[in-house]
Amino acid sequence: MHPAKSVIFFTASSGAGYGLLFALILGNILDTLPSYPYFLLSAYALSFILIGSGLLSSTFHLGHPERAWRALSQWRSSWLSREGVLALATFVPAGIYASYLIFFSEEYFISVEIIGIIAAACCILTVYCTAMIYASLKTIHAWSNWRVPMIYLLLSLTTGCVILSALMLFWGYQAAYIIVLAIFLLLFSAALKLSYWQFLDGSKSPSSPESATGLGEFGDVRQFEAPHTEANYLIKEMGFVVARKHSVRLRQLVYIGAFFVPAILMTLSLLLGEIGAAVLAGISVLSMAMGILIERWLFFAEATHTVNLYYGAREA
Repeated sequence: MHPAKSVIFFTASSGAGYGLLFALILGNILDTLPSYPYFLLSAYALSFILIGSGLLSSTFHLGHPERAWRALSQWRSSWLSREGVLALATFVPAGIYASYLIFFSEEYFISVEIIGIIAAACCILTVYCTAMIYASLKTIHAWSNWRVPMIYLLLSLTTGCVILSALMLFWGYQAAYIIVLAIFLLLFSAALKLSYWQFLDGSKSPSSPESATGLGEFGDVRQFEAPHTEANYLIKEMGFVVARKHSVRLRQLVYIGAFFVPAILMTLSLLLGEIGAAVLAGISVLSMAMGILIERWLFFAEATHTVNLYYGAREA
């Protein structure tokens, strides 16, 4: 599949934003995060910025961005529509909960925690809907498996915890428990991503030229002539192929940049003072951001649509 820059940025940015927002809400409900208003303001503002910029960038992939609102009406059958509805709906409870904590936290209301729980649930559901946009496509073998939603949800929470750790250290707060959680999530994410790539390398789509034509009982089916002489939309969007040697190198960069470097730096931050820990945490955020962008590029580049069988591919 063609890796569209706008969709890559959308999934990476909004995923990090929802992960950060979920971690903030859960931490506030459990009373494990600082209640300092300026810390909360910066943290919630950053989560909303990441979500908003990601959602905005997703419209650039549309042929007519001004008609994006129409996608919201198909929520009964479309995961894309469900994602859009939930993405907008999440701003309401999340905004109310964040505003209360920042400006009106002197008084306690149990209903506010209920609003926070609703906002946290919306974060999970929105990321899940984003993942299901791809996992629901049975025509793409690389996406149609249970690992895809798990990876989206886990990477969202992981990036959120890494960012939250950096924010806490930047404001001078003790963040050992968040850092330990982030390290565990980084290693778990690396293991799950390894499982996904092993699945990708060790299996293929059941679709083939033989199954498509029903002529498999007579032997191998090969294309006699190309369907047309010029490139079209399908070839551009669904015929993208990344060389195996490039794929291996990029996977290595994902492991290094997105998982291992942040895990090592955050481990070292536990041993340093406030300034040193904050610097290492900031570098780990940058490293993970670059690694996740490469991971998302590969997610699309390594996926093969079965329509390529029509254009001469032996397998999809």
